[in-house]
Amino acid sequence: MMTLSAAPAWAFSIDDVAQQAKELAGKGFEAPKSNLPSQFREMKFADYQQIQFNHDKAYWNKLNTPFKLEFYHQGMYFEYPVKINEITANKASEIKYSPDYFNFGNVKHDADAVKNLGFAGFKVLYPLNKADKNDEIMSVLGASYFRVIGKDQVYGLSARGLAIDTALASGEEFPRFREFWIERPNPDEKHLVIYALLDSPRAAGAYRFDLYPGRETTVDVQAKVYLRDKVGKLGIAPLTSMFLFGPNQPSPTMNYRQALHDSNGLSIHAGNGEWIWRPLNNPRHLSVSTYTIENPKGFGLLQRGRDFAQYEDLDDRYDLRPSGWVETRGDWGKGRVELVEIPTADETNDNIVAYWSPEKLPDAGQPLDLNYRLHFTREEEKLHSPDLAYVKQTLRSAGDVKQSNLIREPDGSTALLVDFVGPVLKALKDDTPVASQVSVNDNADMVENSVRYNPVTKGWRLTLRVKVKDPKKPVEMRAALVNGDKPLSETWSYQLPANE
Repeated sequence: MMTLSAAPAWAFSIDDVAQQAKELAGKGFEAPKSNLPSQFREMKFADYQQIQFNHDKAYWNKLNTPFKLEFYHQGMYFEYPVKINEITANKASEIKYSPDYFNFGNVKHDADAVKNLGFAGFKVLYPLNKADKNDEIMSVLGASYFRVIGKDQVYGLSARGLAIDTALASGEEFPRFREFWIERPNPDEKHLVIYALLDSPRAAGAYRFDLYPGRETTVDVQAKVYLRDKVGKLGIAPLTSMFLFGPNQPSPTMNYRQALHDSNGLSIHAGNGEWIWRPLNNPRHLSVSTYTIENPKGFGLLQRGRDFAQYEDLDDRYDLRPSGWVETRGDWGKGRVELVEIPTADETNDNIVAYWSPEKLPDAGQPLDLNYRLHFTREEEKLHSPDLAYVKQTLRSAGDVKQSNLIREPDGSTALLVDFVGPVLKALKDDTPVASQVSVNDNADMVENSVRYNPVTKGWRLTLRVKVKDPKKPVEMRAALVNGDKPLSETWSYQLPANE
């Protein structure tokens, strides 16, 4: 005779967090209170770095599980405590702060002053590169930011839970993860489950993250977001990165690096199947570019080009920083992918943001249900359609014309050289009549549009020269390769920023 085993009496789910988020959204926002002594609030970054977690006290250290947790101490502008709970088979309980978790280095402090402090965030450790060594694979610190890496990668761009009013004159609001619940993993567990409660003056949200470490680390995100009040612009699945300079916008001062960036382009896979590549800029003025799309299949900030010689930086290893790709789940409806580019003078500022902004926002009390998968990868060739060529690089130069005496004479134009590569081009004979479809907005005249076979890449190089009419305004351009009526490549969507 078969007996049905009783269902577990206790289980934690996103609905438990969503209930809290809905309650929060139904009442006025309570700003978090800082409990930091002034010595910790006023410390400089070098001092904050002195406070290190004692690795031998990693949470779950004594348990037979591949995942371990370490914590960040409050300090500097990480001034609000974040509550962190552990979920076990029969309960959820807070992981209590203790100064014994930390080594304070040269930071002299009063033991009484820190005993009631808390954590500012946490790190997830996992034996990613070697079976006997725990590597940090996820870092959650400050607002709703988190960074994730896969095998043989170093931290680069960040993901965020939510962005509100980015680049609006009213000022950006930074929603914050105020509490986490982390499931204690089984000994053979291949993924980690993290729940988070997000709070902000105009929104509250419940999140579930399923973290899968590997050669490409992925995070499945499920969220329910409740709006408290009208939002000018809601940014879903935001990615934040840094672009200082690269071959499409060389360094204004002499630099041994040809490129310095965490990402060099925005890639979009539109609902109609079109692939778009938009190289990034470090503009002189704030710039917002918008791509109106229905049911996007994905978008991301990518680091295309993995050759160390492109970066030559032994300390910061930009060649090992991951691309971040948002793979949408379900129908996202009408909306737009937005790219925000902010001027920056150095690489310490994240100046690039990309996100999805839905056309229709939910009514108060109604959740916006979100589902997507984040990919952190160095295998960019998998992030575009195999039957379309993609842009390997965009080069920018002063335009010139070769004179009859073979000397190149600058002619006041700007030249852009775009190398398209991929299996679809490699399969063509070098005399195939590959042509370009190019459009330029009315702020420039096109003086050259030519395509030639590139025997080094087995692809084709597009050369454009444009004469800018008003240097105070940007020039928008689009280009793609075709063979007769057949599209051969993704769409190169470029903005030549204003240079005044």
